[in-house]
Amino acid sequence: MNRVLRIADRPAVPWKNGGGTTREIAVFPPDAGMDDFVWRLSMARVEQTGAFSAFDGVDRVLAVLEGRLRLSGAGLDVTLDGGSAPFPFDGGAPIAGEPIAGPVVDLNAMARRGRCDVEMRRLSAGAEVTGGDAIFLLALEPQRIGEDELDRLDIVDTAVPVTTGGAALLVRFTLAGSTRR
Repeated sequence: MNRVLRIADRPAVPWKNGGGTTREIAVFPPDAGMDDFVWRLSMARVEQTGAFSAFDGVDRVLAVLEGRLRLSGAGLDVTLDGGSAPFPFDGGAPIAGEPIAGPVVDLNAMARRGRCDVEMRRLSAGAEVTGGDAIFLLALEPQRIGEDELDRLDIVDTAVPVTTGGAALLVRFTLAGSTRR
């Protein structure tokens, strides 16, 4: 069964530093906070240059959906845009993000290292998706997934095999010790 998460229905919460906003999409366990989640999926709007929040022991993957974002830190200097592959990094590493020529919208997946694995990748129309403990598909263009009509940036939370109807981002969380691969 699929559950559609409309991005327009997710409240935008301002960051403490005023540099942008975050829309939480899903978290496990339900109602977990920033210190006790096993995995978390969110969308952010980055409006000014600033340091990423540090999450020691957390693996992060980020995909730029709109705009261009430069990430820099110790041994890191990469620029991402809407055509870039999702970028994995250590959530505890000191990293700064700099939007280039305007605000950036990104998708951010986080998983506690040793407790959960996270995968994020771009898919084209007709891709079949199965397996995992939690699977999300973010529509990069309006499309139909299963019985559901999605607008751009809407998300399907699915527990059943599905086929994409257009370009999408797959986010798959697999709990440590799980046989659902």
